[in-house]
Amino acid sequence: MGVINVTPDSFSDGGQFQTVSSALRHAQSIAPYCDILDIGGESTRPGAQPVAPAEELDRVLPVIRALREHGITLPISIDTTKAQVAEMALKAGANIINDVSAGRFEPDIFRVARDYGASIVLMHMQGQPRTMQINPQYKDVVQEVKQFLQSAIEIAMACGVNKEAIAIDPGIGFGKTLEHNLLLLRHLSQLTSLGCPLLVGVSRKSFIGTLCDQPDPQQRVWGTTAACAVAIMHGAHILRVHDARAIYDVCKVVDAIQQV
Repeated sequence: MGVINVTPDSFSDGGQFQTVSSALRHAQSIAPYCDILDIGGESTRPGAQPVAPAEELDRVLPVIRALREHGITLPISIDTTKAQVAEMALKAGANIINDVSAGRFEPDIFRVARDYGASIVLMHMQGQPRTMQINPQYKDVVQEVKQFLQSAIEIAMACGVNKEAIAIDPGIGFGKTLEHNLLLLRHLSQLTSLGCPLLVGVSRKSFIGTLCDQPDPQQRVWGTTAACAVAIMHGAHILRVHDARAIYDVCKVVDAIQQV
């Protein structure tokens, strides 16, 4: 899953792909190395402030339409917590809803997924983006994340979403300390028993910067590749990444080793 942030303030690449033309060029450059393109119009970095639905729509809809008009046939994921944005994005050509709130912010997003036959990614996050990194605490982070995701799956299914259309995400970096992130990556395989594809997003995140003493997110590709390889080995089915070309090779090599 290749990331295209149509935002001015995303932690890693905010402002780089704000225009339709720059987002389109980026999508075309990474498409050969992706299976899914993830379009986001609202930053969910720690401390991020909410964006009004109208502004989010103004950012993402022209990009989704341009991708389709220029022959991009890959599945498109809309990275949003808003039911209205999800619905309009699906109408414009998106196929997947990637909701970092797992439907907690706007439960109507499950109705949208059901009505449009869209897949949906349900992610664990403690709190909200603007507060999630203020002293996150767990008694057992792996089990608490697992229980949350199990509940989210059940809620989605109760709203009419088919289980086959649901993927789950442990939310690395979303309301977690360095130790929480490392424990989740080490024990990812415990989440595969939930019976849904497992999406993992470690790309360029701050825990990698801490471990590698690298304050610049765009210089964290080596740490990202290591974390991605570990994620695959422990059961990840989908990797959400910024550096698609590099991680494409990581996937090929790790998959080959596992399949021997």
